[in-house]
Amino acid sequence: MILCLDVGNTQVYGGVFNEGILITQFRRTSQLQSSSDELGVFFRSVLRENDVDPATILEIVICCVVPDLLYSLRACAQKYFEIEPLVLRPGVKTGLKIAYRDPKEVGADRIADAVGAIKLFPDRHLIVADFGTATTVCAIRSDRTFLGGNILPGVRLSMEALEMRTAQLPTVEIKPVKKAIGTTTIESIQTGLFWSNVGMIKELVSRITAQEFPDESPLVVGTGGFVHLFDSEQIFDHVVTDLILTGLLEVLRLNR
Repeated sequence: MILCLDVGNTQVYGGVFNEGILITQFRRTSQLQSSSDELGVFFRSVLRENDVDPATILEIVICCVVPDLLYSLRACAQKYFEIEPLVLRPGVKTGLKIAYRDPKEVGADRIADAVGAIKLFPDRHLIVADFGTATTVCAIRSDRTFLGGNILPGVRLSMEALEMRTAQLPTVEIKPVKKAIGTTTIESIQTGLFWSNVGMIKELVSRITAQEFPDESPLVVGTGGFVHLFDSEQIFDHVVTDLILTGLLEVLRLNR
């Protein structure tokens, strides 16, 4: 079995594949000071709780955008699983052509998303929108060229910024809304967060399509922890919540 770990700024998102099939998933809050022992105890415990024997994990692949956690993650894999993990970073084979001016700047999470999208939807132009701590929008050409994209504050980060930087605005539940106008302070924040994200994605998809894919419309793929907020808005051609895990599995295959 293969353990795939996506370590973000807010959460650790993990999954276990058995013969190419995702058999379980889990999430844990990211803590910058987590030790290898804390991580190891958690991973072994959550695997057992999901009926996976930790001893059956034969390979581990990691995508991490929190450098302070990477040492602990590697030490955890070595100590608790006796495995040297594959870490997605510059120099690792991905099958992508990176059109960034400096390819090393592209986040590992964006690379994993792109690899996963190509695996699931080969030979198509793609736009991938990932709703996590940050919202990222990435464009990939059908010849596997990662063109670049956009990075902006995520839904929760935007809400937290309002709460922290204003004197009277409260924390609100982040949820889909139907009305365009809020009639209370809470509703006004909720409508603002929701419709600003809907409009933003639609506008970026429209502009990227016109600029990069004028002759063939791309598939728009949604992923990330907040993607289901927008299910009713028909923004995406496909929603794949485990896209990044699929990408990590493919990266592992390419590097064997």
